[in-house]
Amino acid sequence: MKNLQKPSRSGSRRNFLKTSSLVAGGAFVLPRFAIGQSGPSANSKLNIAFIGVGGQGRGNLTQMSRENIVAVCDVDPAAIAKTKEKFPNARGFTDYRVMLDTMGDEIDAVGIATPDNTHFVASMAAADLGKHLFVQKPLVHSIYELRTLCEKTRQNKLVTQMGNQGRAFDGMRLIKEWFDAGVLGNVREVIAWTNRPDKGFGFRPGERFKLPEGQPVPPGMDWDKWIGPARMTPFSEDLHPAFWRGWWDYGCGGLGDIGCHTIDIPYWALQLGRPEKIEVTLKGKRNLVYTPSGSVVTYHFPERNGLPPVKVSWHEGPGVPKIAEDFRDAQIAAQAKAGGSEQVKAHVDGICLIGDKQTLYSPGMRPNSPRLFDEDVWQEFRRNRPPETIPRIKGGNIQEWIRAVKGEGPTPGSHFDYAEGLTELILLGALAIRTGKDIKWDSERMRVTNHRSLNKYINPKPRKGWEEYYRS
Repeated sequence: MKNLQKPSRSGSRRNFLKTSSLVAGGAFVLPRFAIGQSGPSANSKLNIAFIGVGGQGRGNLTQMSRENIVAVCDVDPAAIAKTKEKFPNARGFTDYRVMLDTMGDEIDAVGIATPDNTHFVASMAAADLGKHLFVQKPLVHSIYELRTLCEKTRQNKLVTQMGNQGRAFDGMRLIKEWFDAGVLGNVREVIAWTNRPDKGFGFRPGERFKLPEGQPVPPGMDWDKWIGPARMTPFSEDLHPAFWRGWWDYGCGGLGDIGCHTIDIPYWALQLGRPEKIEVTLKGKRNLVYTPSGSVVTYHFPERNGLPPVKVSWHEGPGVPKIAEDFRDAQIAAQAKAGGSEQVKAHVDGICLIGDKQTLYSPGMRPNSPRLFDEDVWQEFRRNRPPETIPRIKGGNIQEWIRAVKGEGPTPGSHFDYAEGLTELILLGALAIRTGKDIKWDSERMRVTNHRSLNKYINPKPRKGWEEYYRS
């Protein structure tokens, strides 16, 4: 693979490094740099660094363990220590900027699984040095960050992947193949739902209209760097390690958590593109601080590539939409007809693509087991499904990305040029929930046109000391 020309490091980073120090890493001899230098590699493995090695990041890193894990970074030294139990030769850092400056020439690719508020700054620092990127979903925290990061990775010709793993599932390909084969007919309505943020991992039930009370910072934790460019608030277990996603300054609510998986289904299959309008209905009070327990976001997409306009509604919080209850009732009836009596519950996550020929039902937050809604039609369809036309992915989205970085496979399915549009949908929907306002969106100008006050969220001002990648 050709070496990328690495942009020079900024003066602000050099000044920062004069007062920074690294932790938890002793000197050792690194494996030969596999991709970034000319000449044969001893083992043809990537040298990977990972930023954010708590639960999700550690899980992602484990899926990369056949490569050379040369560095891990987290603001919490306890997370580093736990990760180094599995990767003892990886050097540990509490600041990604120190890691990149210290080991930049020894790193091929960087994974990032921090809270949403620091995805952008960490990704940009790695992209500046020409490092290929795997970044957890949603890609960033604001649309300005989104456009800026995606442009940078295009300029530097990086191999990228967002961590919505369902994009690599066979079920995603089945849905696309069935739609393209005309099984559903014209789809003009999509209904998706989740029980988040009312229930589910990473959320605590109840209303919160002010930031949490401060608690003592755990020993060794660098809380300032956890906050990053967001506004400062004291440490709290209501934020770290597991509950940051519901707070708007740091996460993107239930839509940012689950929507990146579920809405990805119609985004790809129906070629959704950018919405013209987003409508919102809140089940509780508007909350600029913390996501409400329930809401409905409706996206309106125009005609595109010969496809009719489509309305995509996203339901989150307590209860499920009527179509999920209808499916449960249909399953109960089918089971009774067959002589069964097993209890059937409505799925707490799922999506329906409603066509003028058939309706597709996919239970769960990811496309694991799509099917047609009508039981009799489904049983007949299963015996004569359309042929497979889309290549399947072996080993999941992380192995797909690794193969692409090595030049052994095609562009990953959720590369940033693809993930940019999907992330834009998620961020706009989250903004509608946060403000309780319908949005008319001019994607080309990157502006909300009906409520100009909302544009401060499109291009937010970073906290002092974190301005390097932001335009004033």
